[in-house]
Amino acid sequence: MIAKDAPLVIEEKQIDMPEYDPLAPARAAFYSALIPGLGQVQNKKYWKIPIIYGGMAGGIYFYNRNNKDYNRFRDAYKRRLAGYTDDEFYGNGSEPLISNDRLINAQRSAQKNKSLSLMVTLGFYLLNIVDANVDAHLQQYEMLEDLSITPMLESDPIYAKTQYGLLLTYRW
Repeated sequence: MIAKDAPLVIEEKQIDMPEYDPLAPARAAFYSALIPGLGQVQNKKYWKIPIIYGGMAGGIYFYNRNNKDYNRFRDAYKRRLAGYTDDEFYGNGSEPLISNDRLINAQRSAQKNKSLSLMVTLGFYLLNIVDANVDAHLQQYEMLEDLSITPMLESDPIYAKTQYGLLLTYRW
């Protein structure tokens, strides 16, 4: 039993943490908004940069491809309305290979895919900014090794069933 006047002593651990910089997350987000990937460079997460540029390049590629397809379908439809029968979708005979209704549907589809590609590109750009900001915030938190979560697998011999769970361990 502890006496009432006895001081309670708790063991303290000295953790070497870099100095707290409250502007680091805002700076990382600003750098990523200015040049995509620059915030990840500041956070020293270089492996994320190819993912960002790959996603944005893919969105831009598909935007350009759908834009070209849209222009092809639109130009062919406009020529048909003007009375020409020499577009690439008409064919050699008197019957068109693709009807006017199909050209209209193809234009709508290409326009929709073009908009979707633009949204994907914009999404990767915004994700780049948010990732830089969140990563800079998380770098300033204390990461103690005293807290751990481990998967737990336990076998029940009576019912021959396996039980799954997570074990949370916190050491004082």
